[in-house]
Amino acid sequence: MKKPNLLFFGIDSLLSDHMSLYGYKRLTTPHIDRYLAHGGVVFDRCISPSIPTTPGYSSMLTGMDCFGTNVVALRHQGDIAPGVRTLAEVLRGEGYETTCVGFSNPASRGFDKYIQYESWGSLESGRLHKAENLNAVTLPEMERLARCGKPFFLFLRHMEPHSPYLPPEPFHRMFYQGDESDPANKSLQPVYDFKPFRDYFMTWFPPGCTDKDYIIAQYDAEIAYMDVCIQVLIEKLNTLGLADNTVVVFTSDHGETLYDHECWFDHHGLYECTLRVPFAIKFPGQTKAMRIADPCQLKDLMPTLLNGMGIETDIAFDGRSLMPRVRGESIPQQSEAYITECTWMRKHGWRTPQWKLIRALEPDFHYKPEVELYDLINDPGELNNVADENPETVAYLTERMLAHIARREKETGRTNPMYTNLKWHGHGEGGPFRSSDEAYNTLHIGDPEAARRLQAQAEKRN
Repeated sequence: MKKPNLLFFGIDSLLSDHMSLYGYKRLTTPHIDRYLAHGGVVFDRCISPSIPTTPGYSSMLTGMDCFGTNVVALRHQGDIAPGVRTLAEVLRGEGYETTCVGFSNPASRGFDKYIQYESWGSLESGRLHKAENLNAVTLPEMERLARCGKPFFLFLRHMEPHSPYLPPEPFHRMFYQGDESDPANKSLQPVYDFKPFRDYFMTWFPPGCTDKDYIIAQYDAEIAYMDVCIQVLIEKLNTLGLADNTVVVFTSDHGETLYDHECWFDHHGLYECTLRVPFAIKFPGQTKAMRIADPCQLKDLMPTLLNGMGIETDIAFDGRSLMPRVRGESIPQQSEAYITECTWMRKHGWRTPQWKLIRALEPDFHYKPEVELYDLINDPGELNNVADENPETVAYLTERMLAHIARREKETGRTNPMYTNLKWHGHGEGGPFRSSDEAYNTLHIGDPEAARRLQAQAEKRN
């Protein structure tokens, strides 16, 4: 039998809690929901423990944690750790034709072909059609891959719902019918007062917008618009006669902070809205529709895919295959996780089913305390920092985190990359910020083009 194709939707900045697939109040993903309702497996508790984009994709496309990839920062310099093989490299070695659309990053190494599309813009340039732009280059590529006579791996990096949130008509009004310019509404004032991001927001927020719920509705509309465009690609699979032999996976590199924790409309902060990501997979003929509540991480994707596709390797993954669980077997639970971020702040921590410990490695531009502790059971919104009231818990979780770091440093023979990536912010000579004032007055996004450049600093064209 011909080896199965792989269609991989890597959807940037997709918060699972805003997908109807995960019970969101708005019907944002009806086509994905319907597609997965027939043989799809949905993992309800997947996290991206190392954010943002560069470490997130590095983990999902290598099966390694941040110690294994040596990647923790958005502006990562250099390649993934020596000896690490990417999913594209493995599949190409198995005779696959491999194509990557819209992604150039250390984790994207090894594809035969790279295709770019326009995925940025501003309100001045008009409402955006990012997903349609992706489809315009992907549909003919799917036709080519169908003719090539080889199994294929097609990776699609969707830039919906990544900011700027500018879904086209009529989507922009599908979840909002209020007055976004109501002068009595002051909910966006703290966003406009935040100097590091203010100039960027002004390029895509409507002039005079005052209502945070309008911006959140635009994020949701971006998801709904992308969902329609994804249906076009699923239909193309059917038309080309590929659906019965194509594995399809949906996931994201990280979630999104909307009006949460003062990390407005971005993806930094080690809070649940940023860590939680969707993960769903469909193996035609192998899987039945089910939901799995076992905790998992992005490092589990590659070993799960290869196992399900019948491809064996000698790679010692940090992640594990979830296919035994899909087939009804029990698997060891991994309910605790080391969490990291080098986006706009440099922090790490330890996450358990009940507790979330966050420790700053240098002062941050939100002036947050050095230590944060949240009771995820009694305070799922992470609204109350209880570190001062629970010093024993802070000490215990810190000890577990440091023991994990020491163990992984010994296993990899490298220092924790959270300690060595001192140029993570891309400013000056590098090195830690000495104060929150310094961080606040240094970090800045000017406009969408500046945001594009910041995103691309860690990316290299292949």
